[in-house]
Amino acid sequence: MKEISMHILDITMNSIKADASLVEINVEDSKKNNWLKITVTDNGRGMSREIIDKVTDPFFTTRTTRKVGLGIPMLKEACERCGGYLKIESELGKGTKVLCCFERDNIDRAPLGNMGETIMTIINSGNNFDLIYTHKTDRGEFIFDTREVKEMLEGMDIYDINVLLWIKEYINENIKAL
Repeated sequence: MKEISMHILDITMNSIKADASLVEINVEDSKKNNWLKITVTDNGRGMSREIIDKVTDPFFTTRTTRKVGLGIPMLKEACERCGGYLKIESELGKGTKVLCCFERDNIDRAPLGNMGETIMTIINSGNNFDLIYTHKTDRGEFIFDTREVKEMLEGMDIYDINVLLWIKEYINENIKAL
């Protein structure tokens, strides 16, 4: 994938398909430590040890509609190509945590991408879940929480196109300010 945000979208959609009611996306972009760390944590169905051991194999998938699952294997390869790693922790009935780390200044590291657009797309998936997005840099931190936004909307639909576009711009402006 050309942008890391597309990997984040893929992992988050896996969380939503696993019936997560809460998904947390954390991005830590540190020039000082020379890393870009991304964590996606959910409270979905979780995975067994057997599934965790197989999930990085591109010829394994739990889907019945196709015989390959490329999302996580591609993310693992992207991390390792950039001097980083991928780690998956999961427990059946409790949820999953996917942690990936990239060497920030590695020439092969893809750009993070448009996180505002990615978060907007995730929210617009239409499933009933909440999302917390945290973006940290050496200069500060920005937190976006759909529960707070829903409260501010006072009954207005978070899926309204004007709200979604506002979310995209709000996130991008705050990340840029970091």
